[in-house]
Amino acid sequence: MKRVLFVTNGHGEVAIAAALAQRLVETAAVACDHLALVGNFEHPSVMRDVGPRRRMPSGGLLAMGNVRNIVRDVRAGLLLHTLGQVRFLRGARGTYAAAVAVGDVFALIMALLAGTRTAFVGTAKSVYVAPYGPIEERIIRRAQPVYVRDEPTAQRLREHGIDARAGNVIVDLYAPQQAAWPEGSPRLALFPGSREDAYDDAAFLCAVVRALLERRPNLSAQISIAPGLHEDRFIPGLRLQGWRVDETGDPREPFRLFNGDREVVRALRGAAGAVLAGADAVMGQAGTANEAAAAAGIPVVAFAQRDRSRHSWYRRRQAGLLGDALLVIEGDAQSAARQVDDLLSDESRRRNMGEIGRQRMGAPGAASRIAQDIAGLIA
Repeated sequence: MKRVLFVTNGHGEVAIAAALAQRLVETAAVACDHLALVGNFEHPSVMRDVGPRRRMPSGGLLAMGNVRNIVRDVRAGLLLHTLGQVRFLRGARGTYAAAVAVGDVFALIMALLAGTRTAFVGTAKSVYVAPYGPIEERIIRRAQPVYVRDEPTAQRLREHGIDARAGNVIVDLYAPQQAAWPEGSPRLALFPGSREDAYDDAAFLCAVVRALLERRPNLSAQISIAPGLHEDRFIPGLRLQGWRVDETGDPREPFRLFNGDREVVRALRGAAGAVLAGADAVMGQAGTANEAAAAAGIPVVAFAQRDRSRHSWYRRRQAGLLGDALLVIEGDAQSAARQVDDLLSDESRRRNMGEIGRQRMGAPGAASRIAQDIAGLIA
């Protein structure tokens, strides 16, 4: 059986690779391996993890000249870890019928070391925020097929002689699914993210929910617990806020938060689409999940906290990608609650944000198209 190697460099990229691999094995008689360049992420999928893996402090946030994250990862052993991956890829020559780089051009450089036909699924750059530069374009020319996240970016590459197509797999990742919500309205989906900061971010999101209860006592919310995060680490901070926490013992719904006797927030593991289904708005500090919400036409609110300025560059990047589909709020939980309340009261604004999100993220179906092209590489 022929083998395909997926090379990724971030949690969202792993999710994209898993979606492509699932469709690929449904299309062709292949087996899929996966090399994670920057993490050791859990991913229930058809991919078999190979090569050196190690969770880095940045969680893969090394783009756009983020020197602080680069220094932290280097101190944690990034260089030796990367050299080990280079040795693995060079030693794998002749093993794979094709390789697929999912992420930025560095992921493509690494995938090319496997010495086989290589596809590129670019997720990191867009003309909306940062176009691919001349050196990156020289490297991208070595891949075929080439997919990027939006049509304006694909058009720019085509104008430079690169046969690029638009295909944003994020749109296919979290299709809204039916889910049981706590009783109440409006409904808020909460995405604290998948990195180490998610525990603090979840506490802030729930503090905003608690402040919103003063204005909207019937509010309900669901919070998505990403793979690799431990539910017991969320609970102490939430109890300090005054929530009554019910630990259910159910791995799919590990805990619930009560305000008095009323259930307000339900924690869910598994498909994030279940959290999106029926939501009036998303409050999220995530990357891929925020963008998936925008693709589903749900207005997205993110928070730029002053004591978390080291991530402000990432939020600016996301604001560039999503445009007015994303509302970025500064300030404490009380201030944030007032602005979220204003958004919930303005149905026209929320509808407009949803329309912009769909336009920026593109149409569904990219995962199947890309998988078919990868299958063509190994036919």
